[in-house]
Amino acid sequence: MTPMRIDFVSDVMCPWCVIGLKSLEQALANTADVVTPEIHFQPFELNPDMVREGENVAEHVAKKYGADPERSRGTRDLIRSSAAALGFTMATGPGSRIWNSFDCHRLLHWAGLEGRQAEMKMALFTAHFTDQRDLSDPETLVAAAVAAGLDAAAAREVLASGRFVDEVRRDERFWREQGISAVPAVVINGKYLITGGQPVAAFEKAIRSIAAEG
Repeated sequence: MTPMRIDFVSDVMCPWCVIGLKSLEQALANTADVVTPEIHFQPFELNPDMVREGENVAEHVAKKYGADPERSRGTRDLIRSSAAALGFTMATGPGSRIWNSFDCHRLLHWAGLEGRQAEMKMALFTAHFTDQRDLSDPETLVAAAVAAGLDAAAAREVLASGRFVDEVRRDERFWREQGISAVPAVVINGKYLITGGQPVAAFEKAIRSIAAEG
């Protein structure tokens, strides 16, 4: 068995990051005969200047990318069907909102120290994309932490105290300095980069190829 470090650089506001993660997880299940993976979730903010109260996602996409309503609807349909095929429910629509994700990344950093980072990541994805919860609300974040198997009081303390601000900023800066400008970005063993919400087969092929080299 080949040990494999996987850095998954992403933002919880990014629907393609859900698809990329679910595809990667399936590919790792398919390659359990050859690799022993260790996944680390790394912070990236698509909208670091997003106001705390968030924005309507359709208006945000139109403003940022110049996407008209019909194109946005087509993209949402593709995302929804791609996620559903991987077992994840996307309940987003034109009335959905996008939030500032910095506190989510602080909780994810803490969850990593507690050995519950993967669970925290999926709890935040579910709260945002499936349950349409307000991720600017600390109690929503605490509920996600509890769903991930973490202590509610400890999660509240992290959020209220401002812990891990410097660590998250440091990690964000590091990945940008490595040339990461879009997510999801999957970095294997510190030198192989796979970008985008790739299908399971693409991840599996890459994993087996890298394992064979090592």
